[in-house]
Amino acid sequence: MIQRLLLALCAVVLPLSAASAKSPAVTSGIVSAADPRAAAAGVAILRQGGSAADAAIAMMLALNVVEPQSSGIGGGGFMVHHDARAGKVDSYDGREAAPAAANGYWFYKDGAPLPHNDAVPGGRSVGVPGNLRMMALAHSQHGRLAWAALFQPAIALARDGFAITPRLHNSLASYGKAIISDWGRAHFFNADGSAKATGTILKNPEQAALLAQIAAKGPDYFYHGEPAHKLVAAVNGASVNPSQMTLADLAAYQAKQRPPVCGTYRVYRVCGMGPPSSGGITVLLILKQLERFDLAKLGKDSPVAWHLLAESERLAYADRDAYLGDGDHIVIPQKGLLDPSYIAARSALIAPQTTMAEVAPGMPAGAPPRVRVAPGPEHGTTDMAVADAQGNVAEVTSTIESVFGSGLSVDGTMLNNELTDFDIEPTKNGYLAANRVEGTKRPRSSMAPTIVYGPDGKVRIALGAAGGSTIIAQVAKALIGVLDWKMSAQDAIAMGLIYTPYPGGVVEKGTQLEPMLPALAALGEQLRAAPLGLKANAIEQVGGRWSGAADPRSEGVAMSVTGQGTIIHRIERGPNAPHE
Repeated sequence: MIQRLLLALCAVVLPLSAASAKSPAVTSGIVSAADPRAAAAGVAILRQGGSAADAAIAMMLALNVVEPQSSGIGGGGFMVHHDARAGKVDSYDGREAAPAAANGYWFYKDGAPLPHNDAVPGGRSVGVPGNLRMMALAHSQHGRLAWAALFQPAIALARDGFAITPRLHNSLASYGKAIISDWGRAHFFNADGSAKATGTILKNPEQAALLAQIAAKGPDYFYHGEPAHKLVAAVNGASVNPSQMTLADLAAYQAKQRPPVCGTYRVYRVCGMGPPSSGGITVLLILKQLERFDLAKLGKDSPVAWHLLAESERLAYADRDAYLGDGDHIVIPQKGLLDPSYIAARSALIAPQTTMAEVAPGMPAGAPPRVRVAPGPEHGTTDMAVADAQGNVAEVTSTIESVFGSGLSVDGTMLNNELTDFDIEPTKNGYLAANRVEGTKRPRSSMAPTIVYGPDGKVRIALGAAGGSTIIAQVAKALIGVLDWKMSAQDAIAMGLIYTPYPGGVVEKGTQLEPMLPALAALGEQLRAAPLGLKANAIEQVGGRWSGAADPRSEGVAMSVTGQGTIIHRIERGPNAPHE
């Protein structure tokens, strides 16, 4: 079915390679998404004259249908948007929020904190979803097509059905026990309890009807109408970890336009999402701490280069864990963290031939006293990038947190478990945690939608990733690949990852990094090889032409819209793809 859909849309099919800049000039835009059906939705909107924001919203909605394990209107996300006409970058916060009744002991039972895995299922982990409000806010400022038009591809997929992909089947087989709603068990599994097979056509009439109502009535229907009543009933009446969410919690939720976090890296300007996302600041810290090293000369095959990246990650993640969270509820020393003198002092801790014995957060100017934070994982996430014919660019990362979120569903849509991105315990080592649960607070995120500008002021690359706190490392690694090592975005994304948010760390098993382990060990690195569930998407502009990239570990694809037709950028899949 995927192949039939793509062939129906496309008049031209070209392979994607390192020489992808040789593709025909784009006249109507380019998209990259984690699923071909979502990419096709974006193409359809661009062909109707839609903007980059319009296409991004349509892709988010389509992914809600075909990637129910990863994202959707039952979750939240962030958008970074480049406005070509105004020459500015905007960022939009659709992160979920805790109910007003939440407090630091939200995840306690019988006076003791729940283990993280015990806190995930059920109602208490569900935050007020933010994606629809974010879509509406971005559409009000950057949309060209009618709101209802953006829903039509997703409605058609839900109504007419779509084929289960290997990735979705593997998610069901591996994580399907997380689905605790009666609807979810009946929808995704056979009578004998086995996951429905790859290629099975799934229809979701409940979700199609919900999307049709939101298309006709606007987002208020979801936050004030019948779906709001169903959502509150589902989370408060959950058989596991019931919540205390109210209709007022949903009615009060608003997406927020935030100042983007921008900084320079060599001759480039890097712009990302600010708090409550930790992604933008942490990516900048990793890059800026490496700026004094000649990574281009070292090259991608140098163990020293990867060691330097590992050390910079450790320092940046330590500061992330100590200081970043929801700036509406805590004091974030953002100016101090990004101060050149502070970054220089942190960078001075990195040595090319030795590994730090200990890693601790620094003390940037403006840092609040006595802050401790423990990072939380994210896995049910997706990413997409799009540019339209006018040069506007949207980069979006969307999530429901864990695979299949809380396991609950409403009207055929999975609900998030984002509140487990908070610290389960409100204190650590006797100190108040910055990322503790509080009413109406938004949990810290690792999502890092990023737009990079070249020295000419034009967008050079837009990219983002999925995979929990590996997102930050994935984005930083890909940017170094493109900006320092002059790789294509496709090759930079496909390159193996070194992930070191703490002393020690992991290199991605089965990649070019695994044979480097002995050389890295000689530099003092104590790393192990392990598989990592990674997923990234990007679009880049080289020589005035757009090219797309999608992670070979995923089922993602990029598509260009030209006067000759639609170009599908084929991705060479790795031996273990697709996996979650």
